[in-house]
Amino acid sequence: MSTPVITDLQAYCLEVAHRAKRAAAELGRLRGEKKNRWLRLSAKLLREGVDELLASNQRDLELAPQFGLTDAAVDRLRLTPARIEAIAQGLEQVAMLPDPVGQVIYSSVRPNGLHVQKVRVPLGVIFFIYESRPNVTADAASLCVKSGNAVILRGGKEAAHSSQAIVDLMWRAADEVGIPRDAIQLIATPDRQAVGYLLNMPEFIDVVIPRGGEGLIRRVAEEAKMPVIKHFTGNCHVYVDASADPDMAERIVINAKCQRMGVCNAAESLLFHRAVAKDLLPRICRALASRGIEIRGDAETCALFPEAKPATEQDYYQEYLGPIISVKVVEDLEAAIAHINHYGSHHTDAIVTCNWDAAQRFLAEVDSSAVMVNASTRFNDGGEFGLGAEIGISTDKFHARGPCGLEELTSYKYIVVGSGQIRE
Repeated sequence: MSTPVITDLQAYCLEVAHRAKRAAAELGRLRGEKKNRWLRLSAKLLREGVDELLASNQRDLELAPQFGLTDAAVDRLRLTPARIEAIAQGLEQVAMLPDPVGQVIYSSVRPNGLHVQKVRVPLGVIFFIYESRPNVTADAASLCVKSGNAVILRGGKEAAHSSQAIVDLMWRAADEVGIPRDAIQLIATPDRQAVGYLLNMPEFIDVVIPRGGEGLIRRVAEEAKMPVIKHFTGNCHVYVDASADPDMAERIVINAKCQRMGVCNAAESLLFHRAVAKDLLPRICRALASRGIEIRGDAETCALFPEAKPATEQDYYQEYLGPIISVKVVEDLEAAIAHINHYGSHHTDAIVTCNWDAAQRFLAEVDSSAVMVNASTRFNDGGEFGLGAEIGISTDKFHARGPCGLEELTSYKYIVVGSGQIRE
């Protein structure tokens, strides 16, 4: 990876923002087929460049110890041939999705003859900040360009070589297809002050999306002069209801917690209805413990599963991103909902139940970006929801909520066509 010499960081950031603004204007005029050709060619080059990508990623992995990365962070950083293939397939999936730019959301003809349309348009320039996830580089670039937005990428220094290798391949595809190269820019310095400068450029940057640890996201939310699409933590719950199928409950809990722990949609909290706790809590906790998961529970949990450690109040708020889960016995469905809404992070919460009324109440009353019945929390993902890829998950209620795909990276404007009407 060749890094330019930056003598004036503020001037460098300003130039990046200027170039992104110009590229966004050009990109907004393009329509679907050229963007789709770029996506398909990028996928082809990623497959052909596996050795190059793995070599760049290995350099990042070798440097990981000096950054103090946790096992979960190293897992997020690591590329494998299978993960590179998944990235390529993600680009192809985005290419198959409808181009949102120009879609008519609403259309009517007013009594005075005015034709009014509400039409999707790009947001403009997106500043995307993320940590340790080189695959996210491709996801973010693909979604932003397909939705007509220029993107400024600020990946973590721990993934610098991997991210640059991915961007280099996407630039090659852009040059061949005729996509402006400046629509995808990767900040070429690990200096954190670069983020501060860019967060103070609302005249060039339309929205910022941070994706990483809670500290990063809170800093961005506090400093940004433009709107922020975000979630702070992913304290996701699975609630095992009184009518839960035991085998289904065990499968869902194990998958939600163990399938991949270092991600925001992994389960961190487990609740049992008191009516089934005596039978199901020991069984499921044993299954978790056999997979290396530490159980931290309330007094009833510790009594039913003596290997559990006593939970603190903070444990029920915690996003562990690792082999720990909090467990609690609740009196009923109402208590489970109250617990989730109080301790949760409004990210993803699931109920396991065979009771339709209980399921409907859970769906209606749990205040989260995704609420699930008899399914793993791990499904809260743009690809799994049919969005192709996602640039992040929002727990806010404005402008986007849940996985953010193509439509969430657009706004709209009203187009009004008349034949000489004037307002009386």
